[in-house]
Amino acid sequence: MGTWRGLRVAFIVGSLFMILMIIVYWDDVGGFSLYPQQDTKHFQVRPHPGGSPTFPNLVPQPTSNQFSPGLRPSAPLSPLADSKASSPIHSLPEPGRGSEKPPNEDRHGADERMRDGQEEEEKGRRQEERKQRILDVCSGKTSGDFPGRTRAFEQIPNRELDHLIVDDIHQIIYCYVPKVACTNWKRVMVVLSQSLVSPSSGKPYTEPQDVPADMVHNSSIHLTFAKFWRHYGSLSRHLMALKLQHYTKFLFVRDPFVRLISAYRNKFERANEDFYRQFGSVMLRRYGNTTGNVPESAADAFAAGVRPTFQQFITYLLDADTEKEAAFNEHWRQVYRLCHPCQVKYDFVGHLETLEADSEQLLKILGVDQWIHFPTGARNRTATSWERDWFAQIPMAMREALYKLYQPDFELFGYPKPDRVL
Repeated sequence: MGTWRGLRVAFIVGSLFMILMIIVYWDDVGGFSLYPQQDTKHFQVRPHPGGSPTFPNLVPQPTSNQFSPGLRPSAPLSPLADSKASSPIHSLPEPGRGSEKPPNEDRHGADERMRDGQEEEEKGRRQEERKQRILDVCSGKTSGDFPGRTRAFEQIPNRELDHLIVDDIHQIIYCYVPKVACTNWKRVMVVLSQSLVSPSSGKPYTEPQDVPADMVHNSSIHLTFAKFWRHYGSLSRHLMALKLQHYTKFLFVRDPFVRLISAYRNKFERANEDFYRQFGSVMLRRYGNTTGNVPESAADAFAAGVRPTFQQFITYLLDADTEKEAAFNEHWRQVYRLCHPCQVKYDFVGHLETLEADSEQLLKILGVDQWIHFPTGARNRTATSWERDWFAQIPMAMREALYKLYQPDFELFGYPKPDRVL
């Protein structure tokens, strides 16, 4: 009996030993682990703000072409994104040090968190209101018809898609609007897409403020929808549709009349040769009361004290012959014609009037706020309060005609009818 009991005990002990050996063996070869660890270094996935799922590359990505049609990056752009993933999630205090906080500090922290939460909720509501307004205007609920309101995206010519900049690495589409902080947002896009190399370091720029302003307006460094046909041929419209569906799309706007004042100040109050030759000299010849020949260059015109007035600029915009010759220049073309908000469902609509708060919010949505910041340098300071003075010499009939020309932008983006001018 004692021998039988001993055999049973030996059998049980042996079985337990075999089970332990199996566990250790599987743990060593990776088939099973008692302490699973998740390595996220190479899986930096940014959730889409709208909750859309992420997708693998739908089209093979060429290794030598920065304009890749793929929908997902193969690796994080920023080395900081890599370092973040490998850093510890929590930093615990040493025992006995800082484990308790004074009650007042706890209350202060709670109040601060509550204020931050309320601010985030307010920003979220503001965005929803802006996007809903666009939907209402485009559906015809809150305004009349305007050119292009009901056409499909497929009906928009490629040449009208040159303001939609694409960053495949971060799944972003930015529609830039001249005179609405577009220089700085283009700088941000250059850093994100690594599309421009610094001559001093030989590496892509990592700080937006370091990117030269004149370089960001070089269209060759940005991938836009207008270039898709040249790069992808018959696949271009299919790829546009995929990216519009899954990428984060944003734009920034401002009061339409203030934007016109800003454009005039920047292009015609300075000796800008290109704009003088193409537009300023035309305004002087058609609407000026000057006798004799119009100066050929901006330098000669400014030396002679001759330049287009703001009224001549407005007259040029209202002249039916202007658009018969060519479409409005991008600096005064309506936003609804640049960015097509009735065809492109934007995820974020920023306003220049709330630029700092909107930029901070957007960078968080894009998931890049930890390593990139919106430049805080000089910006155009044309103020809404200046409208009355600028339009003081403009006849009322011209003011009303100008409002009608830009009315869709006022209504789409929530700017009130400028009664102080009209």
